[in-house]
This record gives sequence, C-alpha cells and structure tokens, in this order.
Amino acid sequence: MGEFGLIKHLTKDLKQVQPSTKKGVGDDCAVMDFGTKKVLMTTDMLLEGIHFNLEYVPLKHLGYKAAVVNFSDIYAMNGTPTQITVSLGISKRFSVEDIEALYSGIRLACERYNVDLVGGDTCASMTGLTISITCLGTAAAKDIVYRNGAKLNDLICVSGNLGTAYMGLQLLERELMVYRSQPIDANNPSPLRGEPEWGSEAFTGKEYLLERQLKPEARRDILESLRKAGVKPTAMMDVSDGLSSELLHICSQSGVGCCVYEDKLPIDYEAAALAEEMNLNIVTCALNGGEDYELLFTCSLDDYEKLIPVEDLYIIGHITKPEYGCNLIGRNGEELALKAQGWNAFQL
Repeated sequence: MGEFGLIKHLTKDLKQVQPSTKKGVGDDCAVMDFGTKKVLMTTDMLLEGIHFNLEYVPLKHLGYKAAVVNFSDIYAMNGTPTQITVSLGISKRFSVEDIEALYSGIRLACERYNVDLVGGDTCASMTGLTISITCLGTAAAKDIVYRNGAKLNDLICVSGNLGTAYMGLQLLERELMVYRSQPIDANNPSPLRGEPEWGSEAFTGKEYLLERQLKPEARRDILESLRKAGVKPTAMMDVSDGLSSELLHICSQSGVGCCVYEDKLPIDYEAAALAEEMNLNIVTCALNGGEDYELLFTCSLDDYEKLIPVEDLYIIGHITKPEYGCNLIGRNGEELALKAQGWNAFQL
C-alpha cells in the first residue's frame, strides 16, 4: 500500500464529531477552530536506522532537524509554529550527555523560530533512539492554505533548490562505506558517534550539501516575502518526500494535472557537480530526492508580476486539466509522466 495508501486505508471511515475539528487527516497539518485563530497541529516520528544514522549524524544536528521539519509542516499551511512537545524512546547505550546534546539542538531550533518546548514523554527503547515531535501553530482562517486549492492555469512555484539534501546524504553514505572498508584501528575500533572526522578531506568544499542534509531550515522567509508581495498560494506543501511525490499529492487532491519544465528546476551547482562525479542524474535527484524542506505551492497566474521580485523563488510549471496528467517537459520538448519515486516509509 505504501505509507499514504496505508494512512488512507486506516482512516477512510473516521468521522469527526467535534465541531472544533475543521480539517483532519490528509494535509500537512490538522486544523482546529478554538476562536479567533485556527490551531494547526502536526506530528513527525524519526527512527534510528530508518530516518537517521548516528555513525555520521551529530546528535545536536539531529535534534535541530527533528524540530525544524515539524515547523516546516506548519509553514506549509501558511501558519506560524508556536509550541512543540518532544517524546523520546532511549536505549541504554545513550548517556545523559548524549540526550543533552540532542536537546541542545531542539532548543536551538526553538529559539531561532520563536517556538516554546512545552512538554513530552520519555521511555526506554530496545531498538535504539526514537524521536516523536508534535508541533502546534496558529493561523487566521483566511490565511490557511491546503493541498486541494490548485486551479487550472495556476503557476507552480518552488523555493530554494532541489536534490541538494539528497546529494548530501549520498556523500555521507559514500564516505561511510569508505571508512568501513579501512582496517580497524585497535586504539579506535569504531567512529565517534556523530563526529565523522573520517574522510574529512572528501567533505571539504561540500559543506553546503552536508548542511542541507544534516541541518535543514524551514522557509519562514518565503512566506514573509509572499505576504509582503500580496500573494497567497492556492495550494502548498513542503518538499519532504520529493518534488514528484508532493506535486502528485497536490494534483490528486485538487483534481488537476500539471506540467513542470526540466530546464526550470532550481539545481545547486555543488549538487550537480557531485551527481556527475557519482554518476547520478541530477534531474532525477531533484525530482525524487526529498528532505529539501522547500516550499512547493501554486498561485494565480494574475500574481506573476508580484512573484518576479521575490528572492530564491522559482516558477517551474503550471496547472493543467486533469485529463492531461502530471508531466515533466524535457529540455527537448519530450513529455515524461511524473512518478512518485521519492521516500516511501514502507519500501526499505
């Protein structure tokens, strides 16, 4: 079924009985109405060995990332994150100092994004480290943007660049394989967790790629720029599972098709250079890599002139009739059907 198929299967018969519940399963956040402002809620779980590898992920970076990816979901609804709760499953191989390092990253993210850490839970784990964060946010009813609002001829826009976090991950995985192939040093039989000094020369000049994977940022700045420009997206998501997957979600829920142009995809030079070195297709990485946490949104064609001055924002395509499907237009004009080849939690 895949992750989203399973969610749909498990929640298809859910009935909302609380009048305060305005949006349940199916978007980046649930939406509740408790007065003048709407409350947004999202939750995200990270599992050791599935979502992160502590042989090269510093615990402070992991804490920062775990918080920021939740903030990103709130921003993807055009809201403002306000509070988080943090729940941890901890195995006995972790010391108090390890958990302090993890929490220092969470607290740093909260400070930078003006979010309060207000509670959580801790328990023992037999399978390593588990992190579950729930984030609350607020938005005025008129400001909330869902996935299902894309209209015919809307522009498709994305912030930042795509595939860079994926290339950072490929670099880390490659250097881990190189490290593991070296003879074991009796005086240092295993790498220090979260301190990948091994292969450091291979990381020189590629700091941006590593930061995009290990320490992403949520694009609060893009929303601020759009508000100043007087632009409200018609549909929006953050790019966590890959551009193709997210576009297909927006098109499916909005009942539309799309055309995206290969030569309009924003790609970082360092990412492209590493992809060539590793014999990877950077366009495939940009479409399916995931974990960029950029904002993908649609907006009215009438807003075109307002979008042009917005920094670090790119128009990559437009919305079409549903019968045209979802397609990538290649550099030579060829049409390729978009497929959801990004992250799938159940294909391991």
